[in-house]
Amino acid sequence: MEITQKFINELTYKITGACIEVHKIAGAGLFENFYHECLKKEFEIISIKYKSELSIPFDYKGKMIDCKVKCDFLIEDLIVLEIKSVADINNVHRAQTMNYMNLLKVPKSILVNFNVNNIYHEGHETFVSKYFSNLNKT
Repeated sequence: MEITQKFINELTYKITGACIEVHKIAGAGLFENFYHECLKKEFEIISIKYKSELSIPFDYKGKMIDCKVKCDFLIEDLIVLEIKSVADINNVHRAQTMNYMNLLKVPKSILVNFNVNNIYHEGHETFVSKYFSNLNKT
């Protein structure tokens, strides 16, 4: 199967739907690790392949550095999902999510804050990398 922008966008929709489902059942205001565990179960239910708390390698001048950096989820080896449960998403969270996406060389990342009333309207942001632009649209 060819990976296209359309496929990535459809997968993004499914991931966001999974986050909304978890939020609908659990509500806002719980700790991040609670949502993380619920998302693992939800991804299994809807048959989305993921890696959880994936260590991100970093090549510094030709030497691999173990920086103990982990993204919350790498979905289908294509999309980084970073989850939060905070009062407000700020630029540090956005930078973290985009850096994970670029270090892993994947086309897209999603930042979700579970500490909101409505994830769809106020609790998620998506970012694309240069790898997304290089994909066919359909």
